[in-house]
Amino acid sequence: MSIKEKEILGFQSLIASALAFSLMTVCVKKLEGRIPVAELIFIRSAISLLITRFLMKQLKVNPWGTNKKLLLIRGVMGTGALFCIFKALMLLPLSTATVIQYSYPTFTAISAKLFLGEKIRKRILVAIMMGWVGITLVVHPLRGESIGGGQNLFAIGIALMGAVLTALAYVSVRKLSKKEHPLVIVHYFPLVSAPICLPFLFSEGVIPLGMEWLWLLGIGLFTQLGQVWITKGLSLLPAAQASSINYTQVIFATIWGMLFFSEFLNIYVVTGAICVFGATLISLSARPDLELVIK
Repeated sequence: MSIKEKEILGFQSLIASALAFSLMTVCVKKLEGRIPVAELIFIRSAISLLITRFLMKQLKVNPWGTNKKLLLIRGVMGTGALFCIFKALMLLPLSTATVIQYSYPTFTAISAKLFLGEKIRKRILVAIMMGWVGITLVVHPLRGESIGGGQNLFAIGIALMGAVLTALAYVSVRKLSKKEHPLVIVHYFPLVSAPICLPFLFSEGVIPLGMEWLWLLGIGLFTQLGQVWITKGLSLLPAAQASSINYTQVIFATIWGMLFFSEFLNIYVVTGAICVFGATLISLSARPDLELVIK
C-alpha cells in the first residue's frame, strides 16, 4: 500500500470513528443520567468483549498479544477516560462536553513527542491551534452556561481529565499498533474495564427500563465500531495528525445537539465548526515527505 493510500484509508477510518463515537455520546445523553457511569461502561465492555472475541475467533487472531504490559496500561487509560467522558456528558450539554473533550489532540501531540519521539510538523501544529480556536468559539463560554458554579467547574475538570487520559490512551494505541493486531488492542479495553466496574455495579447498579436498553445497546455497538476504526486509523497515521482529524466529532456533536437536544446553532458554533473543519483539511494535507518539522 502506497503512502497516499495509507493516508486516505487512515483518514476514512478516523472520520468513521468520529461519527461512531458521536452517536455513542447521543445514546449516553438520552439516558439522562439515570444509570450510573460504571454500569454504562460495564455494559459497553460486555458488548464489546462479545463482539471482539467473536471476530478474533473468526479471523483466528491470538487474543492475548505480545506486549501485555502496555496493553493493560492502554486498557486502564481508556477506562479512566470513559469514566470522565460519560460523567461530563451527564453534567454538560452534548456539544460542550464534546468540545472540551476534544482538547486532547494537543495533549496527544505532546505525549507522542515525549513518549514516541514523533516530530510535530508545522502544519499539524497549525491544525491543532486552529482546532483550539474552534473549540473556544463553540464553547463561548460553555454555550451560555454559567462557569462560575461549582458543578460546572467540576464538570469542566472531569472533561479535561478525560482529554488527558484519552491522549495517553491514543499514544499507547499508536505504539501498540506497530506490532499488535487492532482487535487485540480493542480486546484489552473491555478486558480491563469490566473488572474495574464490577464492584460499582453491585453497590449502585440499577435495572434499565424500556428504551434504556436500546440506548445501552447503542453505546456498546457504536463504541465498538469507533474503537476498531480509530485503532485502524492510528496504525496508519502519526498520533498528532490522527487526533487533529478527530476534531470532526465536534461537528457531529453540534449537529446531534441541534437535532436531539435543542442546542441551538449560533454564529460562534458556525465559525468554530469552520475552524475545526479547516484543521481537519490542513491535517490531511500534511504529507510527511513535504513538511518541515519542529524538533
